[in-house]
Amino acid sequence: MAASPPAFNGPIIVMGVSGCGKSLIGEKLAAHLGLLYVEGDSLHPPANIAKMSEGIPLDDGDRWPWLEIIGQRLAEADPQGIVISCSALKRIYRDRLRRAAGRPLAFVYLKGSRDILMQRITERPGHFFKTPLLDSQLATLESPEGEDLVVTVDIAPAPDAITAAALERLAALNGAEA
Repeated sequence: MAASPPAFNGPIIVMGVSGCGKSLIGEKLAAHLGLLYVEGDSLHPPANIAKMSEGIPLDDGDRWPWLEIIGQRLAEADPQGIVISCSALKRIYRDRLRRAAGRPLAFVYLKGSRDILMQRITERPGHFFKTPLLDSQLATLESPEGEDLVVTVDIAPAPDAITAAALERLAALNGAEA
């Protein structure tokens, strides 16, 4: 069996709307790559968690401080990289994270239908994100497809298949970082 190509060497953001599997796939990617995984939701200021728990969508003013914290983690990351889950819904957010990283930053965009997303959100007990917020996130989402160093992975398959597809597509980015 031929050895698989090396993975992207650098920081990785696993992105998408709520329910797409950012946490699960982020953990799996980090474990496979031997990198630190940071759950982006854990970096939200308490006020953001409180708003989302009440079903109130976040706005740019709410997101900027959170993105600054994620940016700091990217800037301080090990030279081999880090995997962070972050919705990164707008291009302006992704561009801010790119600048903060200070080196090539890959995004794994987990893309799926509203039906799959809604099903996954409703099956998540105890999470602060409320289902009515999904439509707000979908309306805010600016697809990253076509941006540099972005790989898109369909979320319909099983988590191991999603992870394998992400790893394969990340490996294809080697040489594209220049």
